[in-house]
Amino acid sequence: MQGRQRQRIFLLSLAVSVCWHVHANERVPEGFVPLFNGQDLSGWQGRGHENPKKFAALPEAARAEKQAADNANLHQHWRVADGVIINDGQGVFLTTEKDYADFELLLDWRMVHPGSDSGIYLRGCPQIQIWDPDNPKEKKNGAEYGSGAMWNNNPDSQGRFPLVCADNPIGQWNRLKIRMQGDRVTVHLNGKLVVDDAVMHNYFDRDAPMFARGPIQIQTHGGEMQFRNIYLREISGNN
Repeated sequence: MQGRQRQRIFLLSLAVSVCWHVHANERVPEGFVPLFNGQDLSGWQGRGHENPKKFAALPEAARAEKQAADNANLHQHWRVADGVIINDGQGVFLTTEKDYADFELLLDWRMVHPGSDSGIYLRGCPQIQIWDPDNPKEKKNGAEYGSGAMWNNNPDSQGRFPLVCADNPIGQWNRLKIRMQGDRVTVHLNGKLVVDDAVMHNYFDRDAPMFARGPIQIQTHGGEMQFRNIYLREISGNN
């Protein structure tokens, strides 16, 4: 009896320890699952800026060869430290191994150096823009309006720029809440509505509808970016 009790106590302690490590920053929101375990990049792979349909259409051997090269590149530029994903501003994009249809995504990001640039690809398509609103080099592209909108949408379309600039100062954490259902996207940045049920356009084929399914990708270039607390809830009926 004592042996079984010690075993149960050990297993309970182990479970609590693992749970604390995975969710050291916060509890998993109800109905969501973590996409990042806080320890390593399990569940993620490398992928560049490319049409998901064209990648899927590659012959199996060519696709496997390219994926292996992208994964090698991933581990040169992405790492995990103290429960945070860190990118050096270079390399392929951090890409989920799984594809998703309709979902809600929560994600914390922090820009370390002014002038950096990042974004969240939805179903493999660019992107929920993350940039420095005070970067004078990007003023011509509308950076002063802030992060969180679909900058790659067609010009003059709803959702291309955020409704408000909700970015925290460089060096502070920001939280994105993204809901994608069909081709429509709603985004909150730091609790403020920045995109309100706007259609996301297919960057790779402007005349085609948005992909029905695809991976989530985290893109960076130009400077170190950090990410944590990545959670996803698939919306039922479209899994």
